[in-house]
Amino acid sequence: MAAIEARLAELGIDLPDVVPPVAAYTPAVIDAGRVYTSGQLPMVSGALPATGKVGDGHGLVPADDAKEYARICALNALAAVKSVIGSLDRVTRVVKVVGFVASDPSFTGQPGVINGASEVLGEIFGDAGVHARSAVGVSVLPLDAPVELELIVAYE
Repeated sequence: MAAIEARLAELGIDLPDVVPPVAAYTPAVIDAGRVYTSGQLPMVSGALPATGKVGDGHGLVPADDAKEYARICALNALAAVKSVIGSLDRVTRVVKVVGFVASDPSFTGQPGVINGASEVLGEIFGDAGVHARSAVGVSVLPLDAPVELELIVAYE
């Protein structure tokens, strides 16, 4: 068993299938030793687990739930990476994470939400999972998703 697959099994993580595009794009492309993923939503079995804005009030997606959705986005992004390079063992570094959080105007906890992605990447890749990152609050995301994530990874 490959090292990353073994690590995923040890963590109890099943890498999902690649989420099919919802518009005119491809889930991931390769250029100059890097894989760039398209924005990945927290799709589970073809559906979003929640929709709407993240925040602390009634009718909003709680930040703790959104953090879990960011983790799902990261796993979906890794599935896209694997689809173009064949094995996650080829990843030498997670270079950059860009996270978008559909935010209630009063919500300022975007970094904590995107920690869901950063933490799982660290668990999977160790030091190679430490990355540069942006966590951006936006007014709305595709399909009314609460979170969206892009990855850039280096591979050999």
